[in-house]
Amino acid sequence: MKLRSVLVMAGLAVGMAVSALAADVAGAWTATFNTQIGEQHYTYTFKVDGEKLTGTAKNDMGSSEITEGSIKGDDITFVENLNFNGDKIVITYTGKVSGDEIKFTRKVGDFGTEELTAKRVK
Repeated sequence: MKLRSVLVMAGLAVGMAVSALAADVAGAWTATFNTQIGEQHYTYTFKVDGEKLTGTAKNDMGSSEITEGSIKGDDITFVENLNFNGDKIVITYTGKVSGDEIKFTRKVGDFGTEELTAKRVK
């Protein structure tokens, strides 16, 4: 029974340590990149609670809530539900955090995939 308790405590400690190693992405990040519809200017505002990521994605046409977000180590993922001329377009982001930059790949519905780099607002 004591061995089981020790193993459970060790597992919890490892889990907390991994969560503590998650990249700090809370705050504002900006990106400018080319798309099929022209140059886009984005500001992402991230809120982090453990591994859960929320916030907003704001561009020249408006703002969207970030959903399905997570941050695990330096890996970041989330969904932007964009309203484009009355149509809902799901944009799925996956990225890697490296200091004050995040290199993203975003899949824009069935239209295509784009690469971009977001930089932390200081």
